[in-house]
Amino acid sequence: MSDTLHPFVAARDFLLAHRTDYDTAVRHFKWPELGSFNWALDYFDVMARGNDAPALWIVGDQGREQRFSFQDLSTRSNRVANHLRQLGVKRGERILLMLGNEVALWDIMLAAFKLGAVLIPATALLTADDLRDRLERGRVSHVIAGSASTGKFDGLADSLGRIAVGEQVAGWASHADALACSDEFVADGPTQASDPLLLYFTSGTTSKPKLVLHSHQSYPVGHLSTLYWIGLQPGDVHLNISSPGWAKHAWSCFFAPWNAGACVFIYDVPRFSAKGLLETLASHRVTSLCAPPTVWRMLVQEDLAAYRSRLSLRELVGAGEPMNPEIIEHIREAWGLDLRDGFGQTETTAQIGNTPGQALKPGSMGRPLPGYRVVLLDGDGNPREEGEVALQLAPRPLGLMTCYEDSPEKTAEVTRGGHYRTGDTAIRDADGYITFVGRADDVFKSSDYRISPFELESALIEHEAVMEVAIVPSPDPVRLAVPKAFLILAPGHAPSAELAAALLAFAREHLAPYKRVRRLEFVSELPKTISGKIRRVELRRIELQRSQEKTRVELEFFEEDFPALRGDTAR
Repeated sequence: MSDTLHPFVAARDFLLAHRTDYDTAVRHFKWPELGSFNWALDYFDVMARGNDAPALWIVGDQGREQRFSFQDLSTRSNRVANHLRQLGVKRGERILLMLGNEVALWDIMLAAFKLGAVLIPATALLTADDLRDRLERGRVSHVIAGSASTGKFDGLADSLGRIAVGEQVAGWASHADALACSDEFVADGPTQASDPLLLYFTSGTTSKPKLVLHSHQSYPVGHLSTLYWIGLQPGDVHLNISSPGWAKHAWSCFFAPWNAGACVFIYDVPRFSAKGLLETLASHRVTSLCAPPTVWRMLVQEDLAAYRSRLSLRELVGAGEPMNPEIIEHIREAWGLDLRDGFGQTETTAQIGNTPGQALKPGSMGRPLPGYRVVLLDGDGNPREEGEVALQLAPRPLGLMTCYEDSPEKTAEVTRGGHYRTGDTAIRDADGYITFVGRADDVFKSSDYRISPFELESALIEHEAVMEVAIVPSPDPVRLAVPKAFLILAPGHAPSAELAAALLAFAREHLAPYKRVRRLEFVSELPKTISGKIRRVELRRIELQRSQEKTRVELEFFEEDFPALRGDTAR
């Protein structure tokens, strides 16, 4: 490895060496100081030279399987970088990338990094209006998309450079032509670690997506904290359930595994199946798994214990939304493994996490990860044991975004007073473990008590009939608002007044009187962002509108509908 690379490798090796020694890792870890640095050239290519270990392993339906070594991907991405250069892609130009989980995605990402271009990952779920917004606000110069998605850009990208992956498309250059290019790549010049690398449009649950700009150090190097949280080691086979186009895909299907020298394993099927995933985990000897709570809720509907002897899993983590404690306990009983929660944002890498070898407190996000100094701030900006999760900016954590590119005002707002403010609230206990309370705009008051939706959701989801739940305030003339649950039922359960009464009684047994759910509604789906986060703001809007119109719906039930639940005078 070169002298330029040494600080990054030293920092990585330090974390690998202290994988289960949390106190030492946090106390002594320092972000590497980098001047000129291009992760794809100065780290990946050097690590990949002559390295035939598996780097990318894609498994699909009907036995479809592809494997690529580190050396394979280094060579392939050199060809793609040369091809992009021939097509006019220049350093600093923006490329909107819309691809599925196919090898071209990894080839193009590495190639763009080598060129010094800036990638804007996008999901194929975007509408024409979404794409127009990204092309305009992102100042896009080139579009790379799967041939099946090129029609989405009709009338939007005619003046831009356009490259199609897959079948040839009229008016689009063909990605397949990269195969004829040289596998030797020479950069135009040095890359500064602070140069722009990735531009993400956040999936905001309450507002228009913001443009989060990351640099050649904030994501490639910043994800050393994510490597530490997951517990990755060289030679691991890591599966992350995440769709391309979102930051979490780059977290755990790109930077964190390859920083560790691990293999990225992709389970690529047109329709997710919990049983199919379990069979794949067992037959392909996957060693670590990261999945959102929705996937874990589907998995626990299966007979997990039956797979225990066939699994090679060592590390299990959940991400995307807080993990409910009963899911953690179910996994522990079935597999003897801890399902470890963590916390981060598109704007950062993993900030907080339950790390390998440490005591796990179900319901807690864990403790601050190496490189992050976390404080909880009250409304006046003072440190408290409960408050908004914030990061100290002295010193500035390397995994923090450069800025919100389209909003200097928003950047200044979230970094005021020497802290980066996440917009999430939490509680810290005497041992330093941090427990999520909710988005600052999701927490509400009922009879002057502050209510955290997550706490109530965690209680209700313990009922066997509940698959998914979202809690919002429902306007009430006496209490200002009362907690209402929107529920998706687990397979084998159907909406009924009897089930509604049972669920309200269950909430009564498991929650303090001022917290308990007093209304519920059975639904077939919940409003979500494109990245899968529940839009509670939309449910709140629906409830407010109904209260103004005095509207009741067929599958909505109130506590007062059931005489046996009356008689409680608690606030």
